[in-house]
Amino acid sequence: MGRVYLAQDHKHDRQVAVTMLDPPRGAASARARLAHQIQTAARLQHPHILPLLEFGEWADAIFYVTPFVDGESLRLRLDREPQLAVSDVLTIAQEIVGALAR
Repeated sequence: MGRVYLAQDHKHDRQVAVTMLDPPRGAASARARLAHQIQTAARLQHPHILPLLEFGEWADAIFYVTPFVDGESLRLRLDREPQLAVSDVLTIAQEIVGALAR
């Protein structure tokens, strides 16, 4: 779907993650829908949801920028540790549900 790059935001002296999404295949409506989804995500505010700092288009691709969070993704953790402790699963589930409930 896209690629994520680590970048330096010189204006605010911080590291950010820039996600470059591959151009949607098909009709222009798919591109418009993707842009609308990014705009909707930009309005979300919750401690467990990364804020969107910027989004736009460049070289026929759509991009968005979020803060860089150093650490392991849930996917990598599950690849490394396929069976999590029940307490860890409950904590993760509570954080996800809390973010989605907003």
